[in-house]
Formats: sequence, C-alpha cells, structure tokens
Amino acid sequence: MSVNDYVKFITQTFVQHYEKSPHERKTLKKQRKNEREPFLFRWFGIIPYAFMIMFKKNK
Repeated sequence: MSVNDYVKFITQTFVQHYEKSPHERKTLKKQRKNEREPFLFRWFGIIPYAFMIMFKKNK
C-alpha cells in the first residue's frame, strides 16, 4: 500500500465518522462496548473463568 492510498483511506474513514450524528456515534460506541468480551477473558484467557466456575461450584 502506497502512502497516497493510506492517506486517502484515513481521510475517508475520518470523514465518514464525522458525517454521522453525535447520537449515532454514541450508540455505535455503546454497541461495540457491549459486544466486547469481558476484561478477564480479553487479558488472561479462559483460565480466570475456570477458577471462578470451580470456586462457585464448591460454595
């Protein structure tokens, strides 16, 4: 990818983002945040969940 193509891509995405209404941008941000995996799973994988399930079953 050449520098011109990259600058064109960045400019297009920037303009597309700011053409949306502020309300639409907020709803998209909330939607992306809700679709993300929980913090422990993102950073440490499935091991914390395994421990959490194991301790919940014992209680």
